[in-house]
Order: sequence, then structure tokens, then C-alpha cells
Amino acid sequence: MKFYSTNNTDLRVGFKEAVFNSMPQDKGLYMPVEIPRLDDKFLSHLDEYTLPEIAYHVAQNLLGDDIPADDLKGIIHDAINFYAPVVKLEENVYVLELFHGPSLAFKDFGARFMSRVMSYFLEEGEKQLDVLVATSGDTGGAVALGFLGVPNTRVTILYPKGKVSQIQELQLTTNGQNIRALEIDGTFDDCQALVKQAFTDKELNEKFRLTSANSINIARLIPQTFYYFNAYAQLLREGISKVVFAVPSGNFGNIGAGLLAWKMGLPVEQFIAATNANDTVPAFLKTGVYQPKPSVATLSNAMDVGNPSNWVRIADLFKEKPEALKKLIVGYTYNDEETLQSIEAISKTYDYVACPHTAIAWKALKAYQQEHPAKDTAGVFLSTAHPCKFPDVFTKEISDKINIPEQVKELEKKAHHATSLDTSFEGFKEFLLKNA
Repeated sequence: MKFYSTNNTDLRVGFKEAVFNSMPQDKGLYMPVEIPRLDDKFLSHLDEYTLPEIAYHVAQNLLGDDIPADDLKGIIHDAINFYAPVVKLEENVYVLELFHGPSLAFKDFGARFMSRVMSYFLEEGEKQLDVLVATSGDTGGAVALGFLGVPNTRVTILYPKGKVSQIQELQLTTNGQNIRALEIDGTFDDCQALVKQAFTDKELNEKFRLTSANSINIARLIPQTFYYFNAYAQLLREGISKVVFAVPSGNFGNIGAGLLAWKMGLPVEQFIAATNANDTVPAFLKTGVYQPKPSVATLSNAMDVGNPSNWVRIADLFKEKPEALKKLIVGYTYNDEETLQSIEAISKTYDYVACPHTAIAWKALKAYQQEHPAKDTAGVFLSTAHPCKFPDVFTKEISDKINIPEQVKELEKKAHHATSLDTSFEGFKEFLLKNA
């Protein structure tokens, strides 16, 4: 499979180059030249396949011969070794739990797949791979655990000071080995800007072999399609064939993967982009004006993104039919007060604890269903992180319902270390060069 840049459709690179370069020099993002449509027989019999089988079929169709079949199967079985159940809460309301991986967040799908792909492509004697990643909360932990101990790689994680939860910070700063953390005195957008600038800096690119583990990397996006197909497979087993997905959205990689799955033939009726106060995309869907703005801090910190990187991919998917985009995606936005009300309502109605991001997706789904009642259509909202990662958000009554996983208890015993930097690129560049 060949990939082009969203800023240069004539560019052609293979999967290996797209993965390692992460972002083309023209500052676009890589997209597949062809998006294959999976055959109807496979799609209508998805319920007969396991998650790894579905993942292999989807990846093989996208990647072609770039990774031989047996090697690709091995990568998937090693990376996607946890489950992603669809749980019924009430008639036509389901939650897709994506927090059963090692870092307790949906980003384990992308980070683990990508780390194994990079390790597979790394050849003996090659220059060390330096992975740069900005995180608003969960990406860093997933990438850290995905790459921990991978030979000939080093990961540098940038996170905004005081804007990630305590458990998220522990997941970033307690790894050691080939993982290092930088605490940036700014926002996620500042962290992301530093990473992007590094990729276009001549001196850094001559000295280091840089790549990104953010969702700008195509190897993060592809495996996120797996759980959409797998969710649909689980619904088919219940006799349901119509679905709408409500997706908590920050950098828009998650919903971007859903739209890629749709392009490959997954029969989704509607995508609901659920955001917090950082409402750049919902505002665009209403007004037609795309106006990025500085991010603001909220309780749902992983969605605190004012200029979503992956929106260019979504726009590119629909470049020939931009009006179809506005029909397929509807946007909803909620503030912190509404987020807390939703957490309370979910707890009381279903005796279920949802993290702040998940609660926003539920509220958006319920609002959409009220406006578009359909008895034969299941609404699935994505639960992107385990609630234990956000202890300060919950009342004691709700907090007491949360089962704390063993790996979280172990984290609290570990020593942690981070280097503090301001938002200047000069300071970040100096750190990289001095700590080569």
C-alpha cells in the first residue's frame, strides 16, 4: 500500500516510510492512496470472527504486501491481546469499553500496534529511533507501556504541567529505561506544536531519527479501526445491524478511525462527535467555518485540544463530497457542569461509572437519540478510559463503586521523574541535543 500527504496528493511512500517519518516534510499527514472496500460477505458475517481475526483482515486489506501475512498475524496477536466488550445499559444504548489494555485507555490499540510495527521494521545496526509524543492525558501512558524495553528506541513524552490526572502522570513518569517525560509549562497544543516543529528542524533531523507516536502517525490510526468493526460484530450477534457511534473527541484520531472503517464498508448510520468546551469541530459543523482556537482546560483533559491535528485527515476523506461529511457527522459540546451531571446520571440510572470523556459521549448519544428516535438502531458510546484515572472528578459515593486495577496500585509505589521545560522550542531543542 502506498501513502500520500494531505498537502501533496502526488507524493507516494510505502508503509514503512510513512510510519518512521510520521509527518511528511510538507506538514501534511499520510493517507492511503486507495481505501479498499471490504467485501460484503465478510462484513455481513463479522459476528463469526474474533477480534484478532477481524484486525488481521482489516490491516491486511489496508497494508497489502507491506508486512507478510504470518508476520502481520504475529504483530496483531501480540499487540491486541485484550478485549473490547460492548455492554448493554438499556434498550438501544450500549457502551464500548476500550480501557481493558495495559494503560487502561483506548490508545493501547494504536500504541501497542505501532510499537510492534516499528520494532518489526527496525533493522539491526540501524540508527536509534527517537519517538516524540505529546499527550493531553492518555496517549503518553499507552505509548510508554507500548515501547517500554523495545530495543533501539527512545521515547520522549511531553505533557502539560498540572493538566493531567495523578494516575496519568504516574504512567508517564515512572517507567525509566528508554522512556523519559517532559513536563511543559503550557497546554497540550503547546506540547503538540513543539513536537511538530521538531520534525521540520533540519539540525534535529540530521542528528536524530525522529518519529511520532501521536495519532498523526498512520500506524496509530489503522488499529483504531479494529474496535469499530469488532463492536459491530458483537451487535450482529444480538441481531442488530444498524448502529450510530458517539465518540469522545479531542484530537479527532478516534472518530477519524471510525470514518476510515466506514469508508472500508462498515455500515454506520451516523457518527456523533462529542466534545467538551474545546468545540472547534462542532462549531464548524454548525457554521461551516473552521476556526482553531487556544485550548481550555476541562475535567475531560484528554479532549482539551483547540486545533485537532486529525481533522485534516477527515476533511481529506471527504474532499470530493464535503457535504457528505456534514451529514455523516453531527457535533455536540458540553461544559464541565454538564459533564458532572452526566456522570451522576449514568451512575444512578445504570449503576455504572463513566470517566468524564465517556460521560460526554453518553450525553451526546442521548441527545441525538431524542432528536432522531429509531427503534431498530443501536446507539454505542465509546468509553475511552478507566474511571480510576480521574479520582478527583467523582463524588465519594461514585468513587466507592470503582474497582482499582492492580497495575494502578503498583504505580503508586514507583519513583517518578520528569524534566520541567517552558514552551519555547529553543529550550526543547537544547534538551534533545544535550541529552543525545
